Amino acid sequence: MAYLCEECGKTFTSKSNFVTHEKIHRNERNHVCEICKKAFIQKHHLDAHHLIHTQEKPHVCVICNKAFSQKITLTDHYRVHTKERPYSCDVCDNAFSQKNTLTKHYRIHTKERPYTCEVCGKAFSRRSILTVHYRIHTKERPYACDVCGSAFLRKIELNTHYLTHTKEKPHSCEVCGKEFSQKGNLNLHYLTHTKEKPHSCE
Repeated sequence: MAYLCEECGKTFTSKSNFVTHEKIHRNERNHVCEICKKAFIQKHHLDAHHLIHTQEKPHVCVICNKAFSQKITLTDHYRVHTKERPYSCDVCDNAFSQKNTLTKHYRIHTKERPYTCEVCGKAFSRRSILTVHYRIHTKERPYACDVCGSAFLRKIELNTHYLTHTKEKPHSCEVCGKEFSQKGNLNLHYLTHTKEKPHSCE
């Protein structure tokens, strides 16, 4: 006997699977996390969610020993090693190892910016970018240099700053061999070889 969902037309051979599926359309979420109150349709989703709070990571990569709380995250991680990219953009043919990365990528084409700053109204395509943006308003600089105490909005800015202390210059010119601590300075230096002048006085 087949069970037909009248909402979307999907069919099921198992009644229990059919009943669970109907809850998706009703947005029925009876399984609630006691810690953060997030609700789920299925109990096993709640069980997997609990691992976030317990910090338990039972799923371990056999290649690099990195551990994860959820099996699906481990599956996604394996693609780092296999270089598999099963999720392709049908607009520009870029491919990604994770479906959520493809979803974020699509916003480049659609210009969708679903995350809006409540202070100034500026909108962003990713929540992580909005989080960093809020620090402009709060003046929060969570990444501090343990050498001189300078603080930064983003970790990448701190990493770049550290090079001023270590005197490390990882970016070298392929033409003359001159070295730079920041890639942006190397790009500007290349203009001395190409004689290109991208910034003209108006």
